Amino acid sequence: MTLGRWMTPSELERPSRRVLLLLLFIAVLVVYSNHFGNSFHFDDFHAVVDNPAIRSLGNLPRFFTDSTLFSVLPANRTWRPLVSASLAVDYWLANGLNPAAFHASTFLLHLALMAVLFLLAERLFEQANPGGANRLPALLAAALFGLHPLCAETVNYIVQRGDLYATLGVAAGLYLYGARPEWRGWGLYLLPAAAGQISKPPALIFPALLILYIRASENRRWRDALRDAIAATAAAAAIGALTAAMTPATFSGGAASRWNYWITQPYVIWRQFTNVLAPAGLSADTDLTAFTRIGDPRAVWGILFVAALGAAGVRLLGRARTAPVGFGILWFLLANVPTALYAVAEVENDHRAFFPFAGLAIALGWAVALLWKRARSLFPRPALAAACAGLTLAAALGWATHARNEVWRNEASLWRDVTEKSPHNGRGLMNYGLTLLAAGDSEGALKYFEQARLYTPNYYILEINLGVAAGSLGRDVEAEAHFHRAQSLAPGDSLPNYYYARWLGSKGRIEEALNRANQAMRANPADQRPAALAAELRSAEAARAAELARLERDAAGRPTAENLLSLSLLYHRMRRFDDSIRAARGALQIKPDYAEAYNNLAAAHEELRQWDAAIAAAREAVRLKPDFTLARNNLAWAETQRNREHPAANHLELTADRRR
Repeated sequence: MTLGRWMTPSELERPSRRVLLLLLFIAVLVVYSNHFGNSFHFDDFHAVVDNPAIRSLGNLPRFFTDSTLFSVLPANRTWRPLVSASLAVDYWLANGLNPAAFHASTFLLHLALMAVLFLLAERLFEQANPGGANRLPALLAAALFGLHPLCAETVNYIVQRGDLYATLGVAAGLYLYGARPEWRGWGLYLLPAAAGQISKPPALIFPALLILYIRASENRRWRDALRDAIAATAAAAAIGALTAAMTPATFSGGAASRWNYWITQPYVIWRQFTNVLAPAGLSADTDLTAFTRIGDPRAVWGILFVAALGAAGVRLLGRARTAPVGFGILWFLLANVPTALYAVAEVENDHRAFFPFAGLAIALGWAVALLWKRARSLFPRPALAAACAGLTLAAALGWATHARNEVWRNEASLWRDVTEKSPHNGRGLMNYGLTLLAAGDSEGALKYFEQARLYTPNYYILEINLGVAAGSLGRDVEAEAHFHRAQSLAPGDSLPNYYYARWLGSKGRIEEALNRANQAMRANPADQRPAALAAELRSAEAARAAELARLERDAAGRPTAENLLSLSLLYHRMRRFDDSIRAARGALQIKPDYAEAYNNLAAAHEELRQWDAAIAAAREAVRLKPDFTLARNNLAWAETQRNREHPAANHLELTADRRR
């Protein structure tokens, strides 16, 4: 079918490809210039920061044979060897965990992807408008993708470069298939696609996209396109089977209900589409939850939208002039299929939209070109109007992306944005609380942790953090209760034992801490933190033993009140409460008005649940030293606990006080 050149070079001159790409690269570099110093985030910690496997180039071959090297967390281990290998190379180049080197690597790949999208789009547009001025619409498609804030998460989120590899592999495979027909017999176009497929499974959709590409770019029958995609289908099936075999049994998607997840996905696709057109609500961790019934109006709307968009894509693909639009729409829908079918804990993430958006950018680039053909007669100087509109759009997208990069600056900025954009996300509230805890604001952190409990009441990580925050505020009973609940929620996980061990060690309970650290090591040998903690605890235990021997030796010789008080405190940390009481009483024999010794007595009696003795000792400490805050706290705690256990005694005491 001959279309005629309805957008000709004389109307819109063909600038050099190199010049166009150079201008685009410069624009993208300016937009992303503020992101190179951004910190690690989220899954970066278990796959990069805490992962010893990426610290040696000697592991490069093992990444392809041992999927446990991807992460230190068993539930997150999957087979993405190219991603792990690239992280190891970045670590080597940076000589450590310098985020700038990792960001530079990802950014260069982003530029390469834009170049491939430009070339791919130009080939598609050439088929729809042979001999016409198709480079500027192709540039528009690449610029929409490269400058759009929807892509900022993937570019900033280091470990999610897998989405970038997958998209680049698929786009490069399609381009090579069309641009180098002489290579088809050798299957060379399958190589970049295969690289994308071992980076992230959504790239396994390549054969379906190849069929659409053959139909759109070569206008061949469906039967012929299916036949020509047999090799790609066989290769994808083999890589898919290998990926499934290499994925450890410990890997867990975390979805509570597959059905609920599935019926939510059409609505998620609708949200992706609207985020392309109006990206104001982007969030690193959305608070959208899975629908519980298919009759939910949002589920119904999502299904209707996907059906209508799919029908439009098929119809547009069947017409040579609009085939690029149909191809891009169907790419958008098909690229969502893998993540829509494989149920995971989060129903949506911005980085999952990266691969689908590449197709939609092609569709939008050509749709704008079609609309411009109809509208350019309305402008007295159409070339100038087009240039102004393009620059305005690029500036708006660039500004939004630059601002989005600032959100990813550090953990505090990222999770503060999440709490604002997704206020019902328990994990987001918890993670922002963690940034407050790291800054020393334990009260503020606990406030956010308690808010998070409303939305994620059975999240073991949240229970760990509640324990850490309560412990930092001296609420030891609460802290221990949270650590125990975290263990009950995740009995096979190493993290509850590790953080419980850290807290126990801070309380001087070395033997218990060592036991918990050893349990954490057995649960996850790949995590080096429990082993490091155990080494610290053993060192502390040796130092404490030496200190105990010295104090006991001094107490047996010529004791002082201060010496015995130190011995009492050390016995308390070792949970030798009777010995702590004995040493404190010895100090009082030497120094009867020693308020600190009375306070130690109170603390030891509290641990033994001897409330009356604890109250009497704490009152004496306060009498001797009225501004003794620690003694006042011990007194209040002991009185509260006794009143809970013996309310009748409390009533009698109050009555006696009134009579006096």
